[in-house]
Amino acid sequence: MSSTRILRIATRAQPSAIFRSNGLRSFTPRVAPTMSATSASCFSTTSRSLAEPDKDGQEAAHHEESFEEFTARYEKEFDQVQDVFELQRNLNNAFAYDLVPSPSVVIAALKAARRVNDFPTAVRIFEGIKAKVENRGQYDQYLEELKPLREELGVSLKEDLYPEAK
Repeated sequence: MSSTRILRIATRAQPSAIFRSNGLRSFTPRVAPTMSATSASCFSTTSRSLAEPDKDGQEAAHHEESFEEFTARYEKEFDQVQDVFELQRNLNNAFAYDLVPSPSVVIAALKAARRVNDFPTAVRIFEGIKAKVENRGQYDQYLEELKPLREELGVSLKEDLYPEAK
């Protein structure tokens, strides 16, 4: 018997059939397990909210976070960062929103990057700000406000590290 034929038989057969001595498959009918009445009530084909409405009549699951709540939450998240993975995950989450993080969030992120000794991520934070702001003037305002911290931590900008050839 050729090795190709053995391979074909092995791939077509069920794993338990390969190791049987007689090579015959047993054709016992298999019955699907039935669900009890309590487990069936947990499933539904309609979309129904499990959240209770709050005092304004809006569901708690759809609470919109204010900018101040966002800022406080991410400042707290960056203060608790212990490794590079947490830092980068929090940065990805913070920059995923349709807003530019406040300077206080950026300060907390830069301090977290220094705490975990991650210089490249600190440089990338400024690249993220540059991509998120609407114009160059806003980016310059961020740079001006964060300049003392940048100098203290020794964080360079990408523009300083890799000046474009003109």
